Amino acid sequence: MSQELSLSVFEMIGNPLAVASDDGQKVFDRVSAGLKEGKTVALSFRNVKSITSAFLNAAIGQLYGKFSEEQIRAQLKVLDVQPDDLVLLKRVVDTAKAYFADPERFRDVARKVLGKSSDGE
Repeated sequence: MSQELSLSVFEMIGNPLAVASDDGQKVFDRVSAGLKEGKTVALSFRNVKSITSAFLNAAIGQLYGKFSEEQIRAQLKVLDVQPDDLVLLKRVVDTAKAYFADPERFRDVARKVLGKSSDGE
C-alpha cells in the first residue's frame, strides 16, 4: 500500500514567494521522486503568499511530461491554495497537458512567432 508524502512548498523554498522557476524545480524534484516511489504526495501551499506561472510550470507543469494524467490525479493532492492561485494552476496544468500531448506543434508555433524557419534559420 502506498504511503503519503507530505511536502510544504514554503519549507522547500524557504520563502513565502513561489515565483522563481529554480524554486519550482526543487518542488518538482521532490514531488517527482515521491510519485516515482508510488506514494501519494500531499503538496501544501500553506504560508505561500504569491505564486507565478513560472514557478508552477516548473513545479507542476513538467510532471505531465514524466507521468500520466491518471497517475498525477491519483497520487498528487494540492492543498492550501488560494482561489486565485487555483485558477492559475488550472491554466498551467491545461497548457502542460496540451504541450506534452503534441510538443512538436508547440515548437512549430514558437518558431513561427519568433520568425524562425523549422531548420533553425
